[in-house]
Amino acid sequence: VQLQASGGGMAQTGGSLRLSCAASGRSFRLNNIGWHRRRPGRQRELVADISSGGSPTYADSVKGRFTISRDNAKNTAYLQMNNLNPEDTAVYYCNADYWSYSDDGTVVAAREWGQGTQVTVSS
Repeated sequence: VQLQASGGGMAQTGGSLRLSCAASGRSFRLNNIGWHRRRPGRQRELVADISSGGSPTYADSVKGRFTISRDNAKNTAYLQMNNLNPEDTAVYYCNADYWSYSDDGTVVAAREWGQGTQVTVSS
């Protein structure tokens, strides 16, 4: 499975951006999908994730401002980021837990990370 993240860019305080994370590959089924970020000088942190059934969880710092969603038919997850502030400036990474099905019937649980996408919020 490969994850392709897109949608980063620049925004002003109070603005919005929407990130997308599209999964592609052969014979897989996505489970949880998450968005993490690494802010300058800080460790990577979980921003939000969403279960296969669509149940979201959020970091306290983004509750009420960010919304995670997914389109299972497109194997794509989204992160709608509203009311952005400079503290949201970071490289955002998506990750996905998934089941991989082999031709011999083997099923393997795995996790993949997408490439980061830069989000910069100016004051």
